[in-house]
Amino acid sequence: MAELNKIMKIDEIDRKILESLIKDASISVPRLSKNINVNPSVCYSRIKRLMRRNLIKKFTIIVDEEVLGYPMKALVGLNTDIRQRENILNKIKELPETRVIQEVTGRFDIMMEIRAESLDHLHKVVTGSIGQTEGIVRTETLIELKTILKDPSFNKITK
Repeated sequence: MAELNKIMKIDEIDRKILESLIKDASISVPRLSKNINVNPSVCYSRIKRLMRRNLIKKFTIIVDEEVLGYPMKALVGLNTDIRQRENILNKIKELPETRVIQEVTGRFDIMMEIRAESLDHLHKVVTGSIGQTEGIVRTETLIELKTILKDPSFNKITK
């Protein structure tokens, strides 16, 4: 969570820029400026300002992992021996199937997002690579059936 002195308010132009870049980070500044109805120099300077203030951390791509042969996506909750935390984090972040690792509060200590080629591959990863890691007490796997919403909206935070 951002510290209070780092919270940045954005206006309608910034919101439109962010939402457009989330949809397609490769859009040219002239095209973006036309889409949101602002001057290209204003659009460019706004993007640079958002980058300087670290609201835009980087421009990237999203790979369709299903096309690469990894259609199975799962969330794995881990209950761990807290004394083994660093060892566990180091081991699971090295797994090629790992996409996201988050330390959380509540029912689990760690949540992982992983990708697998098949249900059998997922089973091997969860029961073998993850489940056999020293310090992991219990796992619970949730298979993603469908992603409903991925892109954030900035409508509620515009002031």
